[in-house]
Amino acid sequence: MNAHPFVSAEKANALAKEFGTPIYVYDEQTLRANAAACLAFPNAFGLTVRFAIKACPTAAVLKLFLALGLHFDASSIHEVRRAMLAGVPAEKISLSTQELPADFADVLRLGVKFNACSLDQLERYGNAFPGTRVGARFNPGMGSGGTGKTNVGGPDSSFGIWHEYAGEVETVLKKHNLTLERIHTHIGSGSDPVVWQKAALQSLSLVRRFPTVETLDFGGGYKVARVDGEKTTDLQTCGAPVRDAIARLAEETGRKLHFEIEPGTYLVANAGAILSRVQDLVDTGAAGRKFIKLDTGMTDLLRPSLYGAQHPIFLAKKSGRAVPAETENYIVVGHCCESGDLVSCAPGEPETLSEKTFPRAEIGDFCIIGGAGAYCSAMATKNYNSFPESAEVMLGADGNARLIRRRQTLEQIIQNEVA
Repeated sequence: MNAHPFVSAEKANALAKEFGTPIYVYDEQTLRANAAACLAFPNAFGLTVRFAIKACPTAAVLKLFLALGLHFDASSIHEVRRAMLAGVPAEKISLSTQELPADFADVLRLGVKFNACSLDQLERYGNAFPGTRVGARFNPGMGSGGTGKTNVGGPDSSFGIWHEYAGEVETVLKKHNLTLERIHTHIGSGSDPVVWQKAALQSLSLVRRFPTVETLDFGGGYKVARVDGEKTTDLQTCGAPVRDAIARLAEETGRKLHFEIEPGTYLVANAGAILSRVQDLVDTGAAGRKFIKLDTGMTDLLRPSLYGAQHPIFLAKKSGRAVPAETENYIVVGHCCESGDLVSCAPGEPETLSEKTFPRAEIGDFCIIGGAGAYCSAMATKNYNSFPESAEVMLGADGNARLIRRRQTLEQIIQNEVA
């Protein structure tokens, strides 16, 4: 693929002229299509799709998904409050968090749903809200992820209550007269559909153990293909066996489970891109390397440096320049004073350089980094080398662009410093 799906060379020039670079660019049409695909996930007795806020918490994205009928999954109290400031009703937010702060009860009293992620969290919830309904996140004993850093299930993961501690959960529930209404599990990002199905089916054994459970929430982790050679999860194929298993449970027990999923990457990854500019070209001699230096990097895109994650990279010519016939092999690097600030690294190897072939580049050309809608703006090393947070732009269904987040100023970077 020689051109980015929604940031063409013409669009890149227009966006850069209006908003500068680097910027995040989101495509409304893609966001809408992805939401529709998730809302059609196979289910037997009802479905709630919760957007994983951590993937892209920008208010304009949250507002769009709210209007399309999605609910929301928060991974911290801060995400809960941020979503509510964006207009998301408390009752449409579910909280599953590694850190439960002292003031958690204030937020839950507003109507936010809660999944206890440890026995201590369940105990603390019981002390604050005895005699109420609650959810619990279990570690099902298996996990799956694109790397070990995105695997959140199995014995090497701290997420959720270990499945063998179901008896301890029962004890805490009884102690505080709690009703377990929801079981939540999540095994990782970039999950193998086969492992996902196996873990989902295993979670039904926990549902059988707790007869009051009405909802099974199986998180997200649906793989999307960012680059050639990767395969996007077919949601219909992935979800059908779980839907059928829930239907069989209903036939056996009369219990009609509501199903929830929490996609993040699937909804936004390929709906976002980073538009940057080639700000320098250097080489290390005839036997060395050629480097494209961008005006972006790990300050906007940390995933390659952190995971060795792969993103498609496209070059577009500055207006008035012809595309040369000659190609060159380049290493694409970021603007930080950090040898690990690589955009083009080897798959799963953040310290290994990987050459990319492009038409011969010139300073001032544009570089479009695809697959940047998920875990990019939300997870960047903000303000390293004192670079400001980049602006964010939404391409509307009509093709027009609007600013949805201003570029940060130096004054905003230092505003909380105390002399």
